[in-house]
Amino acid sequence: MENPPNQKQPVTRDDAVEILESMAQLLDLKGGNPFKIRAYLNAARALQQFNGDLPALAREQRLEEVAGLGKSIAEKLQELLTTGRLQAYEEMKAEFPAGLFEMFELQGLGAKKIKAVYEKLGVSSIETLEKACRDGRVAALPGFGEKTAKNICAAIESRAKHAGKFRFGDIAASAEHLLEELRQHPDVIQCAIAGSYRRRKEIVHDLDFIVSTKTPETVSQFFVGHPSVESVIAHGPTKSSVRLQSGIQTDLRVVKDSEYPFALMYFTGSKEHNVAIRGRALERGWTLNEYRLEQLAKVEGRKSKAAPKEIPPMQNEAEIYRALDLDYVEPELREDRGEIAAAEGHALPRLVELENLRGTFHNHTTASDGRSSLEEMAAAAQELGLQYLGIADHSKSSVQAHGLTAEQLLAQVQQIRALNKTCDGFRLFAGVECDILKDGALDFPDDVLAQLDYVVASVHAVFNLPEAEMTARIIKAISNPHVTFLGHLTGRLLLTRDGYAVNVPAILDACAHTGTILELNANPHRLDLDWRWWPLAKEKCVKCAINPDAHHTSQLQFLHFGVGVARKGWLSRGDVVNCLPLGKIERVLEEKRARKR
Repeated sequence: MENPPNQKQPVTRDDAVEILESMAQLLDLKGGNPFKIRAYLNAARALQQFNGDLPALAREQRLEEVAGLGKSIAEKLQELLTTGRLQAYEEMKAEFPAGLFEMFELQGLGAKKIKAVYEKLGVSSIETLEKACRDGRVAALPGFGEKTAKNICAAIESRAKHAGKFRFGDIAASAEHLLEELRQHPDVIQCAIAGSYRRRKEIVHDLDFIVSTKTPETVSQFFVGHPSVESVIAHGPTKSSVRLQSGIQTDLRVVKDSEYPFALMYFTGSKEHNVAIRGRALERGWTLNEYRLEQLAKVEGRKSKAAPKEIPPMQNEAEIYRALDLDYVEPELREDRGEIAAAEGHALPRLVELENLRGTFHNHTTASDGRSSLEEMAAAAQELGLQYLGIADHSKSSVQAHGLTAEQLLAQVQQIRALNKTCDGFRLFAGVECDILKDGALDFPDDVLAQLDYVVASVHAVFNLPEAEMTARIIKAISNPHVTFLGHLTGRLLLTRDGYAVNVPAILDACAHTGTILELNANPHRLDLDWRWWPLAKEKCVKCAINPDAHHTSQLQFLHFGVGVARKGWLSRGDVVNCLPLGKIERVLEEKRARKR
């Protein structure tokens, strides 16, 4: 969720580029003037390369100053940036079925062929296109033939198999394995995974490996021949693209060791962060790209408005930032969400690290739907070096998860108390993941909850309530003094289920008022609450608990994914309660129960 409910989402530069490119496609479908089509494509490229403040130019009605924008397109861009919509685009788009635009995603299928199958066969979607290919109608069209029809079918199958979205947690193991293999190669000097993976985005579209070496051909050949590679898309000495067995496209870029820090920074992104960084370089009379930082005057055809400063020697990313009068920006923060100003003002937080965690709370056992016993979970936590582990099996209403009755839960509490007597320097906390019922009541009465060390309150059913009703439901639940943590706030399952309608800022206000600790559910299918909300939670002094929602000993490793989200949300160790050691965390749990409403 990018913005709070009812908050208008501004048109970004990338949005404008996409709309200009779509305008070119629409004109092509309509058989428009080729010069006009080219003008839109040129304008899109101009925006991609523009380093200035586009919204400011729109406010001042000076968009024509952007090189590559003609008067007509500048006027349309003005309308788009100031109103959030472009009437000409919407009207033109309405002339065609929505499914037609998905066909542009198919490799080898351009506007002319799409126009032909639409006008002559009535094909208006990928589904109807595939049917027309298989029944011979496409092959019969002039300029197509059986080979074209076969290639279109192959492109459709490839699109279905490789939709282009991957959960970070689903591809992390294979990505790290390939990275380690590259690191061990004798000809590799430095290497890393860049892109959205390095920035710890929850959804990754591709992988970008950056390698420095003196023998690019040898390393590139090793990369494309790796056992994890399913197919080779392109292969060259300095750039290769493959598809891994997991289905994700993976690119290798090979550079000289002196170019490595610049390539790593550039391909880490984000695009918006890079634009801001390049702008600072220009202010100093320099130009920054993926290979080097150099004097602008040395670049052919470029002139600096300011007297260029001397460029200091640079061997890593930190020195590039330092040259630009910035503190080092951790990769997770490079999203152009205030990190540049914070780096300039020495206000960046020291982000939480995995090693800071001392324990965690939301974990399941075989008592409900877990696959490891209480003893096995305790042993695994100690092996990881944790000082405490909270057990929170499901409550009785989660029938599908074999939720515990009150009697079963209290019996487990006694089992935990007994096990704690055998532990030295480690403690199990007795809790429950208690269902929030439709009316906001909790699944167990207060006299049962009072016998626990803590309570995680979560929504597990009735997801279709209106936003106001769902928000009131959750606020009522966390107003109960026995509730310690609010679990997976939005209920989302990445690439499977959108979160239910809920007013997140209102929930954050309620958490701040009641002292409820907000869970960052580290299960890679959830990663809930989304990283985009954590700066606001931090601003409201709402504390975070990074919980793996582990159902097996191996899933305690999910804490790694949770830390990545916490870092992306600007959280430091002081914002995360389970960075506290035993003794201090016990006091936090006790104080939460004693807090007056």
